Amino acid sequence: LAHPDRPPSPVNVTVTQLKANSATVSWDIPEGDVVIGYAILQQRQDGQMQRFIREVNTTNRACVLWDLAEDADYIIQVQSIGLYGESQASKRVHFRTLKETDRLPSNSSNQGDITMEGLDKDRQLQTGEIIIIVAVLLMWAAVIALFCRQYDIIKDNDSNNNKEKTKPSSEHSTPERPSGGLLRSK
Repeated sequence: LAHPDRPPSPVNVTVTQLKANSATVSWDIPEGDVVIGYAILQQRQDGQMQRFIREVNTTNRACVLWDLAEDADYIIQVQSIGLYGESQASKRVHFRTLKETDRLPSNSSNQGDITMEGLDKDRQLQTGEIIIIVAVLLMWAAVIALFCRQYDIIKDNDSNNNKEKTKPSSEHSTPERPSGGLLRSK
């Protein structure tokens, strides 16, 4: 029995991009439900390994499973994370990784799928993360430039004050006006 404020279980859970050491799992969320993340339970069928992946503050509906054993059977289940808890787990999905020498049949590979090349064990940065990193670096550069500019202004004012204090008084000095302003002689 599901709690009324919890999101429903993900549907259409599928595994694509099968390789010897990785795969991509994707799913759909029923329309109209507020989902702020997901949780994936990945388990080797022989029971040797289990991994729990949890991501919040994301609208992603896919996840790369990495560091999988070659030619091994896996079971995955996906849960939606909502504002008031997690959904029930989706139906179990079974898949088997490829052997290193295996190739996908040409009809099962979608040209529009995300490529997994170069992933190995390191996660590639997504476009949104790169944009955030660049924005933060630009902001820091602006802060440093502003600081340097302010520092130069303070330094120039300080050196001008020191020069004025060391000037000997002479008959050509600028007279004070009664209103407190200074007249400059040419």
